Formats: sequence, C-alpha cells, structure tokens
Amino acid sequence: MKIICAPDSFKGSLTGSQAANAMALGICMVDPLLDPDLCPISDGGEGFIDAVGEYNDNAINAVDCLDPLGRSVHAGWWLNKRGGQPVTAVVEMSIASGLTLLELNERDPTKTTTFGTGQMIRHALDQQPERILVGIGGSATNDGGCGMAQALGVRFYDLDGKLIETPITGGMLESIRRIDVSRIHASLKEISIVIACDVTNPMTGLNGASHVYGPQKGATSDQVEQLDAGLRHLADLLRDQLSIDVENRPGAGAAGGLGAGLMAFCNAQMRSGLEIVLETVEFDRRVQGCDLCLTGEGRLDGQSLSGKAVLGVAHAAAKHNVPTIALVGCLGEGYEKILDAGLKEVVVIASDDPEYDNMAGAGHLLTSATVRTIKNYLK
Repeated sequence: MKIICAPDSFKGSLTGSQAANAMALGICMVDPLLDPDLCPISDGGEGFIDAVGEYNDNAINAVDCLDPLGRSVHAGWWLNKRGGQPVTAVVEMSIASGLTLLELNERDPTKTTTFGTGQMIRHALDQQPERILVGIGGSATNDGGCGMAQALGVRFYDLDGKLIETPITGGMLESIRRIDVSRIHASLKEISIVIACDVTNPMTGLNGASHVYGPQKGATSDQVEQLDAGLRHLADLLRDQLSIDVENRPGAGAAGGLGAGLMAFCNAQMRSGLEIVLETVEFDRRVQGCDLCLTGEGRLDGQSLSGKAVLGVAHAAAKHNVPTIALVGCLGEGYEKILDAGLKEVVVIASDDPEYDNMAGAGHLLTSATVRTIKNYLK
C-alpha cells in the first residue's frame, strides 16, 4: 500500500517537512511494510522554499536583512543552477517579513515593513538568475510593498518633498507625496519575477488587504481604516505618477499589498503558489498508483474553499482517483463545506486534554492521529 504525505505547514508549530515526517512515522508504526512518500507542499507561504528547494539542485544563500520591525535577521533563500548557471532563485517573504517573527504584543501592521523582503530580492537579483519566485504568504505587513521597493532602489518623498530614508511602514503610506523609480535595480528589466500566491484579494476595500487580513496581524478597527486609506493613497499615486493601475488586480492585496507592490515596481506576474509547488515536486506523477493521500494544515473553515492548499492537493489527487484525508489542528465555522469540495475525511489532531499544549506537541499529535487514521482506513 502506497501513501503520499503532502501536508502544508501547521503555522507556529510544524513546517511542511516536519509534518510529512510525523505522518510517515505514524504510517510505519501501523505497518513497517507500508510505503509513505514524503511530499511537503506550500501555497507560497511558510515553508515555500523548503517545499520547492527539496526537489531541485539548489544552493542555499543567506543575507542579513531587516525583520518587520527593522531588527537584523539572517534570511536564507534558494538558488537553482543548471550547468553552473543561475536559473531560478526562490525567496520566501515570511523569512524576513513574516508574522511568526513577531511576539503577539509586537504585532502592529502600522509599524511593520517589507524592506527585508526587498533586501532578499536584491541579493537574488545580484546573482543574475533567469527568474525569481517570491512566495508571499504569512506576512506581518501592510505597506503595499513600499519597503520592498525602497530596498530595490525606489525613492519615496514625503509631503514636504523630503526623501523618506527610514523603511516605510503601513502607517506611513499617507505621508508619501512622490515616487521616483529612476534608480530601481537595473536587473529588473531582464529578470522575470513570479509571485507565488493563492490569495485573490484586491488591494483596497472591504475585501482588500487591510480589512480582511489586518486584524490577524494585530490591527485595531481604527488602524484597519487607516491602513486601507494608506493603500488607496498609494494606488492613486501609482496611477497618477507612474500610469500603473494595480488596485483591483487579483492578488494585489496579498501580503498587505506586497502583491500590488511587486506588480507595480517589478512587473511581477501572479501565479498559484500551490501550482508552482505541485509542478516542481512532480506531484501528478508521484500520486499515480497511490492508495491514499494524506494532507493537512493548522486550521480549516468555510473560507478554506478559497485557495487553501489542502483542497488543491485533494483535487490533484482526485484526478487519479486517489482519496485524500486532511489532518488538521482545528476546525472553524463552515468547515462542513470542505468535505463536499473533495476531501474524503477531515481528522482533528488536537488533544481533548485542556492542560495539553497542542502547539508544542503538534508532531506527536499528528503522528498519533495518523496511526488512528490509517488503522480506520485499513478496516
């Protein structure tokens, strides 16, 4: 019996690779003769470079850059080479600008910046690859990608006409008066940038970056309005000064508007992060002949119908008549719809013991849940 283990990360507790290993351990505990195929995946967020890099001839590169609050952080990215020549660089914004880098009391998207992500991209551009994949999930930011753009050479001037020299944050957007792109990194004219993302939100409005994702990044209701106004102001500047209209493009609101910033300043193209990963790891080939597919992530709810990785995995497996079971940390409102969307079953791994630390014990819980799931499936 062959089982493919294709989980996303369990945010805050397990990477995709750790989750796949925990599943494989559970499978072998049921029967050592079972054949697990470890295939961690990502939709462009946390674990993106691990999922893509594991299946390529990659070299890890590292750069010292700024975290969301401007502190120093050592950030790694992958560089794939062919015949000794750089082909594809893989950057994960969450490594430099991610929410997991902040303590709960530090989360405030009016004070965070994507400058560090721009430093990683600049470092990758200096290596002259043919293209750069940028996974933009899991952000702590809402700066419209302006911090990123600063690191790539874009200059922003304030209402008094003075150059803004500090990394731009979400709360500074309305203070921008003029944008100068004359000194942007020259290699952007030759190297294609691909955004790996499965979020389709526009830049502004009730379905935009600030209203939908701002609260989970720590924004109060007043700050949500401030951030949305800042992004609207930025969108107006891009239209009026650069003749670039990205405000309502699908995905412009991803990562607090970083999607819009990458499209506007880097001429980046948006692609499904999950599709990129599934292609890279050759999921279609590997799932053929499997008896079962296990996937999973931290939480499933009714909103998971729009772009969650576990459903993408289930749909890809279903093309080969392979059933998929999702093992998840918890369920939210409307999760029942998920079963109708292609999953055979959803299993919650969390402990019923109120004293148990589910986050710290996620690996053990996932292994135990896998044992129960495989035993039930074999019946």
